[in-house]
Amino acid sequence: MQRIERAERAERRNVSSETCLSPVRQNAQTNADDSKDIISSLPDSLLTHILSFLPVGDSVSTSILSSRWRPLWALVPVLNLSQVALVKRYFDEKNDNFKFADVVSRIWTLRNAISNPIPPLHKLCIHWYNNCLPFYVDTWLRATNIRDLRELDLHLLTSPHQPMELPRTLYFSASLVVLKLSFAIHLNPPSAFVLPCLRILLLNCVTFANFDSLSTILNACPVLLDLTLHVDEEYLKNLNEFNVIVLVATLKRLHLRWNVQPSSKYIFKINTPALEYFHFSGYLNGDDVLENLPNVVESVIQIEDCDSINDYAKRVWDFMGKLCNVISMELSTITAQILCHGSKYEDRLAFHNLSSLKFCGSIWFEWYAWHAVRLLLCQAPKLQTLIIEHSFLLGSNLNKPNPFLEEPLDVPECMSSHLTTCLYRGFGGYEIEMELVRQILKEARVLQTMKITVCSIPKLKNRPRFHKELSKFRRSSQNCQIAFDEGYFA
Repeated sequence: MQRIERAERAERRNVSSETCLSPVRQNAQTNADDSKDIISSLPDSLLTHILSFLPVGDSVSTSILSSRWRPLWALVPVLNLSQVALVKRYFDEKNDNFKFADVVSRIWTLRNAISNPIPPLHKLCIHWYNNCLPFYVDTWLRATNIRDLRELDLHLLTSPHQPMELPRTLYFSASLVVLKLSFAIHLNPPSAFVLPCLRILLLNCVTFANFDSLSTILNACPVLLDLTLHVDEEYLKNLNEFNVIVLVATLKRLHLRWNVQPSSKYIFKINTPALEYFHFSGYLNGDDVLENLPNVVESVIQIEDCDSINDYAKRVWDFMGKLCNVISMELSTITAQILCHGSKYEDRLAFHNLSSLKFCGSIWFEWYAWHAVRLLLCQAPKLQTLIIEHSFLLGSNLNKPNPFLEEPLDVPECMSSHLTTCLYRGFGGYEIEMELVRQILKEARVLQTMKITVCSIPKLKNRPRFHKELSKFRRSSQNCQIAFDEGYFA
């Protein structure tokens, strides 16, 4: 009886002390209790999902928290193995304790100690940038259960003469959705295989066993939507003949970087009727073919110049003619210069659906910017937005004289009735840029906004002077407002 009474008195004291706590302290105590309950009640599947968003090193570190946490990192369905992230001082390969191969091999051993992990590995990313040893990567891939693998990303930098051949089992994956392969990887596909779920494919400076290896791979992807190809002549030296033939009926996005000289024996042919986005950078060969691209609505074109070919400008205009239905287009300033020098071919071409046009590249050198811009404006009668952006692109400006001897008198149709917005990003304050802005303000009769973001260079420290000088330019549109971005555009 005494024990019962003492217990009752103790319980009353606890209740009394809790009621004396302020509301804030009561809430804090409740939240603390709740947080303990939440973390302890989460299932392993949810915890491993959370760990999949962490770098591998941080994920492994959680194994010291408790016995329950010890195996969880090995059950994470996403494995990002980057040499930069795992080995901070990876340039010091003399230290065996910090070699990337040792670190990854240890991780692989611990993961494989768990049989039939749930969930299985869905994404594997291996980026090895320095002193890559393809033998190790091949060993890791062969030790991976690829049955449930959905995404594979391999970026291996080593000698192009010592690539790793992609394991044959990967060509028969029924689950792979994303495949990204870069540099020291050799593709030797079997004659008959299929990747039924592959939707995204990236091949960046890989090598091929045969001239038709790429076509064989593309023909085995019945639902491919997104294709990125970087073809470099350096990686094709083992082949006497190699043609990039893209005949994919389902393809929606294509990025082709063609680092192949126009005089080479390699060509590309593209026939993709469902394509909506096309990004091309590189040179044009006279035998290159673009056909059946009626649905391309967005394009980025960065064509390099070649002085050794007389009709190169005609090639560029013919190439552009296949994109006549685009709504949004980005052109490098080098491409604009080439088009400018082939202006006698522009009468046959018009972009009637083009509403947004962007020029990207070095703008403040003396390359008759207004003439090149105006030429393209004349081909886009319904253009509404003009963007000019300074950026450093590969390649160099053309050292050719201005092909226009006189200032044209006619005004592009779009500037009379449609152009309402002009954005200038990276304005440098050079005379050629001032003239470009002056011409746009003078000719654009319905322009509403001219927004200028200045470049972070010493010449623009005295920004009010540029504000004042630009504000004096004559404007054909009475509603046009010039806005200066207060931030710098680097």
